[in-house]
Amino acid sequence: MPRATNAPASRKRRKRIIKKAKGFRGARSKLYRYAKDAIYKSQTWAYRDRKKRKGAFRRLWIQRISAAARNNEITYSRFMEGLKASGIELDRKVLSDIAINDAAAFTALATKAKDALEEKAKDQKKAA
Repeated sequence: MPRATNAPASRKRRKRIIKKAKGFRGARSKLYRYAKDAIYKSQTWAYRDRKKRKGAFRRLWIQRISAAARNNEITYSRFMEGLKASGIELDRKVLSDIAINDAAAFTALATKAKDALEEKAKDQKKAA
């Protein structure tokens, strides 16, 4: 009895890997054995880095907010504390966008944060 290899499925599987490896250099894009290893490794990194990208963007937004806050004579942590005390609930992505595109609005937010911090300090002195 002849040996059955299921050639159509094997060819399809190999073609799929080679297609994913398009753009890789050298044997990694031409030869199945090396393309397979390269694809497995690249997919592992892609999965990991999709998670890491979220943290990288958050760090970028915090840096932008911090720079804009310092231009308004307040630190990042005090600015965020003041926003929370004043009841302003904006996420860091939106605050970063405001800091870049609308300096006047960010200055108004910083002023509200400072005022809320002063009120908070007065309330704590009264309680003590």
